Amino acid sequence: MNRSFAILAGCAATLAAMSTVGVSRASAQDPILTPIIVSEAAPIVVKTLTPKPKPTGLVKFQGYIVHANIAQVTVRSRDNQMALQTFSLDQTVSIKMQKIVDNGGYQFGDKVTVYYDPNSHVARKIKGKPSRPL
Repeated sequence: MNRSFAILAGCAATLAAMSTVGVSRASAQDPILTPIIVSEAAPIVVKTLTPKPKPTGLVKFQGYIVHANIAQVTVRSRDNQMALQTFSLDQTVSIKMQKIVDNGGYQFGDKVTVYYDPNSHVARKIKGKPSRPL
């Protein structure tokens, strides 16, 4: 009996020690009993984002002339030969195209780069050298 009393006393001491440790852990992990500490330090800035300057709004289309006159130009893409795009010409481009047409105009297959407005498909600038007239 003496031995069982010693075992019970030892178990009771162990339980008492565990319960104090357990209570402190439980109270430390309980979000209701422990306040949440929020740091009020300034945020660390790693990299400041700067907006990129917006392009002029024109899109570039590179290709070969299929047909060109003073009102519109049809161009086949350099990358995809099945892709054709027809652009109507801006008034300033139309005046320049009239001078080119007077000198022989663009011929089929001339390399050009057309800068156009993507919303209206109006060519604002055409770069490329017209070939010699036939």
